[in-house]
Amino acid sequence: MPVHSQNISGVVKDAQTQQALSFCSIQIMQTGVGTSTDVNGKFKLPIPQNMTAVELAISSSGYFSDTITISPTGKHMEVFMTPLSGTLNEVVVTSASKATLAKENPVAITSVSSKAIENGAETNIIDVLVKNVPGLNAVKTGPNISKPFIRGLGYNRVLVLYDGLRQEGQQWGDEHGIETDAYSIGKAEVVKGPASIMYGSDAVAGVVSLIPETPANKDENLQGKYYVEYQHNNGLISNGLKLSWSKNHWGYIMRGSFKMAKNYTNSIDKRIYNTGFRETNASVIVQHYSDKGYSNVSLTLYNNLQGVPDGSRDSATRKFTRQIYEGSNDDIKNRPVVSETTLNGYMPSPLHQHIQHYRLYSNNHYELGSGNIDILLGLQQNIRREYNHPTLPEQAGMYVRLNTFNYSLRYNAPALLNTEISFGVNGMYQNNKSKDATDFPIPDYRLLDAGIYLYGKWKQKKWTISGGVRYDNRHLKGAPFYTGVNNLTGFNKHIYSPDTAGAYLQFPQFNKSFTGTSLSIGATYQANEHVSIKANVARGYRAPSITEFASNGLDPGAHIIYLGNSNFIPEFSLQEDIGTAFSFKDVTANVSLFNNNIAHYIYLSQLTDENANPVLDAQGNKAFQYQQAAAQLYGMELNLNLHPSGFKAFSFDNALSMVYGFNKKRAYKSKGINGAYLPLIPPLKILSSLIQNINMESKILKDINAKIEAEFNAAQNRFLALNNTETPTPSYTLFNLSVSTKIVLTVTSILQFQLQVNNLFDKAYQSNLSRLKYFEYYESPPDGRSGIYGMGRNICLKASWSFK
Repeated sequence: MPVHSQNISGVVKDAQTQQALSFCSIQIMQTGVGTSTDVNGKFKLPIPQNMTAVELAISSSGYFSDTITISPTGKHMEVFMTPLSGTLNEVVVTSASKATLAKENPVAITSVSSKAIENGAETNIIDVLVKNVPGLNAVKTGPNISKPFIRGLGYNRVLVLYDGLRQEGQQWGDEHGIETDAYSIGKAEVVKGPASIMYGSDAVAGVVSLIPETPANKDENLQGKYYVEYQHNNGLISNGLKLSWSKNHWGYIMRGSFKMAKNYTNSIDKRIYNTGFRETNASVIVQHYSDKGYSNVSLTLYNNLQGVPDGSRDSATRKFTRQIYEGSNDDIKNRPVVSETTLNGYMPSPLHQHIQHYRLYSNNHYELGSGNIDILLGLQQNIRREYNHPTLPEQAGMYVRLNTFNYSLRYNAPALLNTEISFGVNGMYQNNKSKDATDFPIPDYRLLDAGIYLYGKWKQKKWTISGGVRYDNRHLKGAPFYTGVNNLTGFNKHIYSPDTAGAYLQFPQFNKSFTGTSLSIGATYQANEHVSIKANVARGYRAPSITEFASNGLDPGAHIIYLGNSNFIPEFSLQEDIGTAFSFKDVTANVSLFNNNIAHYIYLSQLTDENANPVLDAQGNKAFQYQQAAAQLYGMELNLNLHPSGFKAFSFDNALSMVYGFNKKRAYKSKGINGAYLPLIPPLKILSSLIQNINMESKILKDINAKIEAEFNAAQNRFLALNNTETPTPSYTLFNLSVSTKIVLTVTSILQFQLQVNNLFDKAYQSNLSRLKYFEYYESPPDGRSGIYGMGRNICLKASWSFK
């Protein structure tokens, strides 16, 4: 145990408002000593004996982290934290070998603080990030299923990291969301553009890095936070609890949460059948610190019962109907109407998804001579069941189990001649297997992925130049996969060798390798303390996903029949980025322009018959086949934040994003909506908000924060009309309002309340990125409105209790 000679004390305040900041982390660098501020921003910290200078690391959500050096003889100090209104001095950890300032990173990257995440009143973490990151959008299948898209690209082109670990579920599916507890995320970073140098395949569009909180305080006090939330539109009820404790060189965090929601509603469709869900999460982190580094072991558990609508309705009343028969016995336009009791209940429909995701992994960081080493080892299991048989509800249509072993080793060499060099190897081994199912959109397979890379950064005065090179190899292997009729159920089943006589060979044997080289080079120029300029050129690589390569069957939840192509070759993207950032006393701004050319771009094309009608099965599921062509995407993002010093704690924040996507196949040249445009391209989007924080100067009521937000989505008339894949989307504007406050209970306990109203004026709208827009089975609906609309007015109440 260290010997302490005396204590230092102080208070941490907001540099703009002079308001005390509660629960800030205060750490003495290179020691196991730390604490956090109380609700009045005060702290007291013991100083180890014989220290001639004390270096304090101070951090708080929503503020720039700071490191200051003080004399151990000092008695009391005041620390002023600068709010995160700009981006030049943000510390980011994704896309580089180690933590670096955003102004020194040539890659376009946006950081989202825990304060922004906590203040979000969305159903899932991806939707929270969409509100805070221009250029990030989500393809949605209801309130709780959001697939991240970066600059018009998604699916297996966006890599999601959880605490540095690749999120490996079944990312290929249209309705496959991200299996993560939003309450566990302490910070997030979004890399926009190819990031294959550090991560390999599947990051050609960018990276969404979710960073959970880790044990940070070592003052031997039990700390915790309890959350409760209610949303009136879909009756969402949510609870979460976090407990953390540390002593000596050990730290622990335990979390748990539960959410349940019924069907959401809007003014057009009323209550939409089968859009409810039940989600349960739990996680544990154990961390050991030493003078040379740390190791942690983490376990996460995710369980979700998720409804997915099919959109079937009564032709006259437009009320939602439910499937009760199978195959040719099911007339999709003459199903029974769903009762009001069922629509308003929390009980999941018999036709739903059951998704489970488990992680067990270890992050390790240690000094090694004058350098340091990072090692990550992880195991994941993803189990997905999709129930689509009303006559046999307990029989899963799709039932797949994906096991993944992840590994990563990186060595950061000592800095030499203003140069930092890192090299490493990472990859994964996967085994995917269909279990007791009736539908088999993808085959069983094994995947071995390995990549080696070299990354360097040179810094001299105002210049920073960084880049790297990487080589990847991915190997896919699968045995012949036969299917036949199960005589007991009448549905299909997997037929195993050698009893394959008369069976259908749904997936032939395959043994395929993909290789690719990734490159990047970029530079930043810090003109002065206010202005930063950056440029980057990157070549990214992506191997075809399993659906693109080998699919041949129905995905029940997506209502799509997928058909792959085993002759595909990898995608390669070449993207140029240029950007600049400004940070002054009253205004901060940044703008980023990009151009992305993709060779061998893989996309879905709807199949039609000889009369140009969609190929459908008995339940109205459409068939799509993957194809390859060249593609180009270009656009920009802009942030402009005004926070005039004459208006205390006031800000006017604005974000704009736009992207254009084109299929460069020769046959589609000058075809416009009949083939020249890529699908799922978001329209011009502008998000503006007025924020005012009022310091109440009270010992009980600390402050009131008010926010008015307007989200404008322009009309999307650059859509893929070929084979009725997409339709035009009119413009719409949504208004949101929120008010929050903090109430001091004791010196170590605080309550926070938030009232938020999304879609304040109950606007009826459809996003062109909503899959529900296309869930329609009538060519001419009687009310003239096709598909399902987005969520109507939603009043959200949130409360949290923090204690230590």
